[in-house]
Amino acid sequence: MDRHNNFDLLRLVAALSVIFSHAFLLAENSQDHDPLMILTGGQAILGLAGVFVFFTISGYLIAQSFEATRSPLVFLAKRALRIFPGLLVCLAVCVFAVGPAVTSLPLHDYLRRPQTWLFLLHNAVLDVEYNRLPGVEFWGGNIGGIVNGPLWSLPCEMLMYLMLFALGVSRLLTLPVCLLLVAAGMGAIWVDTAGETFGSALWLLGFFAAGMCGYKLRGRADPWGLPWELIDGRWALLALFGLGLSVPAHLFIFAFPICGGYLVLWAALTRRLPPIRAARFGDLSYGLYIYGWPVEQCVVYWSRGTAPWWLVFLIAAPATAAIAFLSWHLVERPCRWRSRRAIREPLAPATIATGS
Repeated sequence: MDRHNNFDLLRLVAALSVIFSHAFLLAENSQDHDPLMILTGGQAILGLAGVFVFFTISGYLIAQSFEATRSPLVFLAKRALRIFPGLLVCLAVCVFAVGPAVTSLPLHDYLRRPQTWLFLLHNAVLDVEYNRLPGVEFWGGNIGGIVNGPLWSLPCEMLMYLMLFALGVSRLLTLPVCLLLVAAGMGAIWVDTAGETFGSALWLLGFFAAGMCGYKLRGRADPWGLPWELIDGRWALLALFGLGLSVPAHLFIFAFPICGGYLVLWAALTRRLPPIRAARFGDLSYGLYIYGWPVEQCVVYWSRGTAPWWLVFLIAAPATAAIAFLSWHLVERPCRWRSRRAIREPLAPATIATGS
């Protein structure tokens, strides 16, 4: 795959936007001051838009990964190794470091409670509804005891991987099928299926499928005779205009798979923007995403609920980045799937894909 792109940068920005957005929620127990919440008149928070960006990019890169992987079983192994090693270590940190530091229970009592181990076991198999530890309350609000809220999207992501795998092995990973999936996902947004894991996955389907469509359209010409990812910005301006019109129409989330998805992929692939080496210190986006919430919760806890949102973000962002750096270099990168050819040719350029 062409290395002239900004996928790494966009994923990094998306992860930081989630941390930034959650700073308002955790410091104020409210989303009212979230910038995107204000801009869209209460339709979406910035962190949710970050999730949309993640799923759009994932749809593109995971479709690319499937077609670049000779064995479907190897594809599944790649996906599992991208999600679970980092997640399991994060859960261990939450249970054995964050929990004992925050719980109101004596340590021996905390470790004896079955809920402590059930949190670890349930979340390890992506049953993320089990999101509290015994005696752990970072602050007194209604979400003050949630240990790691952003994990809700991981089972949805895994369902997308399995769906793409099923389509691929059935030879149905085609543009018409991807377009139908976008339509189905937008239908799920329209009726608002978000809630339980399967309903939330349907709700996010349109964004992931938009990325799949982008991959299937690669190299095709637009009406001006240029490959769509290299166009001069006229379609991107049209998509931006459409997304802007969706705000007063109260259709921002509904319009995002088409308009926002196009803008995300255009910004990643256009030659008019210089590629920025956002992953020079490693691919930190996953670590930022899964560690951001517990770090911010700890900041709120240690400030006794007095830290304003901006201080929560300014402390949590660099702290989470440091943890994400360690997660990438000590856990995620060593656990990546490496083919025998890659081992024999260590100087070959890495493939750009989430978890390649």
